[in-house]
Amino acid sequence: MALVLHAGKTNKNGFKALIVAQYNGVEVKLVPDFEMGVSNKTPEFVKMNPLGKVPVLETPDGPIFESNAIARYVARLKADTTLCGSSVIEYGHIEQWIDFASLEIDSNMVTWYRPRMGRAPYLPPVEEAAIAALKRALGALNTYLASNTYLVGHSVTLADIIMTCNLFMGFTKLMTKSFTSDFPHVERYFWTLVNQPNIKRILGEVKQAESVLPIQSTKQTPKDEVKKEPTKEAAKEKPKAVVGEGDDETPKPKPKNPLDLLPPSKMILDEWKRLYSNTKTNFREIAIKGFWEMYDPEGYSLWFCDYKYNDENTVSFVTLNKVGGFLQRMDLARKYAFGKMLVIGSEAPFKVKGLWLFRGQEIPQFVVDECYDMELYEWRKVEISDEAQKERVNQMIEDKEPFEGEALLDAKCFK
Repeated sequence: MALVLHAGKTNKNGFKALIVAQYNGVEVKLVPDFEMGVSNKTPEFVKMNPLGKVPVLETPDGPIFESNAIARYVARLKADTTLCGSSVIEYGHIEQWIDFASLEIDSNMVTWYRPRMGRAPYLPPVEEAAIAALKRALGALNTYLASNTYLVGHSVTLADIIMTCNLFMGFTKLMTKSFTSDFPHVERYFWTLVNQPNIKRILGEVKQAESVLPIQSTKQTPKDEVKKEPTKEAAKEKPKAVVGEGDDETPKPKPKNPLDLLPPSKMILDEWKRLYSNTKTNFREIAIKGFWEMYDPEGYSLWFCDYKYNDENTVSFVTLNKVGGFLQRMDLARKYAFGKMLVIGSEAPFKVKGLWLFRGQEIPQFVVDECYDMELYEWRKVEISDEAQKERVNQMIEDKEPFEGEALLDAKCFK
């Protein structure tokens, strides 16, 4: 019995098993005329996968769903396959990169992609956060690939196949050349992989997106309008394309962030960030003095934050990771904020305190809504007329040690 794959011909998750089959010489047949939304709703399909999701692989011993599990199964059908590595540690590294490809690349890519296809509400802050997280992941991947041709070892493995398929949607639908040029080693890796004969047989000729996929409307026709006879004007209208096929609708203008509608400020945030980054000596005389010369109390506000649960900070690296995660999730505010986070103390429990500069007079609401860490801190607005508070701002910006009588374990900057 040949293995039968239930998936559309252009499903990037289905590609994984088909490419693995090419490498291993295994026969995997696609279900002919598979139609998403119809074929995956039949009782027979739902019996194989109750969620009705694709792909699903029919095997002599029963069905398998989830694309990575299917790819692993097909990979292991060949006893002497090289796709799973040649040692236990190589197999561990392959699994490591499969998880990375799924959790760091694909999940953020899908969050960016689905609203633009009309399959989820389009929320600009959510998209910005997904793109920022994707860029962080691509940056890490780029660093690794600077000295590695493949993810594990010196030939294509299952990790490369899954990574390539997950990158495929980004390169062809979302990530233009101007986007990917910041990650040259990822670019080299992707184009090397998609031109491997066994991969090219499945993907065909791959072309990079020239523009980001426009946002498609999610508006549906009211039921009472469906029954109406089409007018002459309606008959002249161009039929709407099926999702994923044909031309996309004209994208709607992206809603502006409320902070972009505030009156112009004399403080240019990027100029302050540049001054901070470039000042290596005489920090008080150059950077701190420059900050107060630039600071616009009408256009910006300063905030102290203190972690509410310092008693839980009993392990140094866990505390540092906690702060690092907070800064990652704050990435959606990068255009509107600057921050310093101090981890204080030479022994547990460690204290976490921060200083933040935000556009506007309040903490931006979209940050409060999207970054759950915000509620883990006590926030209070800095009174710059209070010289003691102003000096505390100075000390936090310059990482002064000791800070409030205690050693600094670490100081992290958000800029």
